[in-house]
Amino acid sequence: MTTTPEREAVPQYSDGDGTAAVPADGSTDTERAPGGPGGEGPGGPGGEGPGGRRGSGGGSALPPPRDLPSWVRWVVVPLLVLVPLGYVIISAAQSRNSGQDVQKQAAARHLTWVVPSELQRRIYQVPIPDGTVHDGYLETNSWDTSEFYCQFTTTAGGLDTFLAQLGTSRAALRDGKVAISDEQAAQVGWNFDIPDHDWSGMSSHQAGDKPDHDITVDLTHADTPVVYVVSTVNFQHGFGGG
Repeated sequence: MTTTPEREAVPQYSDGDGTAAVPADGSTDTERAPGGPGGEGPGGPGGEGPGGRRGSGGGSALPPPRDLPSWVRWVVVPLLVLVPLGYVIISAAQSRNSGQDVQKQAAARHLTWVVPSELQRRIYQVPIPDGTVHDGYLETNSWDTSEFYCQFTTTAGGLDTFLAQLGTSRAALRDGKVAISDEQAAQVGWNFDIPDHDWSGMSSHQAGDKPDHDITVDLTHADTPVVYVVSTVNFQHGFGGG
């Protein structure tokens, strides 16, 4: 059998008239428990003992949330709706304008009237001879094909030099043949339906890393032939060839 140690009694003092005086902190021996003032059970000021309640030293409760003023609702809610709607309208307008710009650019294709750069001539293997006039070119690119349109006026000897550097000669030119298709001609506004013109042409479709060439020559004026060339690089089959 366990015995509980007796608690030491708190001294009682008489105030002179026979009545027992209460301790200075106003508590009796039955009210004072370990743990100090402000709490019940073990723990310091404001602590909580087992099963006890929070003492007077605990933190204060959070204030309740404030209601937003009505004018905030009238301003914020419309903005949440109108701002995304505005972005959608702007994006649609930009997309439409972009499509119109592409159509305008496609309709405005034309030759640039200058001798092509040496790099372009090397890539597309268009060896323009010296002394040419009325040089013009246009380069178009897509995901699988690049086409280089070139036009120049040369001399009879210049035409022979041009064909020789391509590995061919005048003998390969077929009288009356327009080797450039109507679709290709429409890209740059070439017209091969002009009557009373002496057209000759040839096509060179090469394998490996060499581009294909479609060549049409206007020999109406034999001393000053006009050469039209379309050089095509097909990325699906390497540089030209099948």
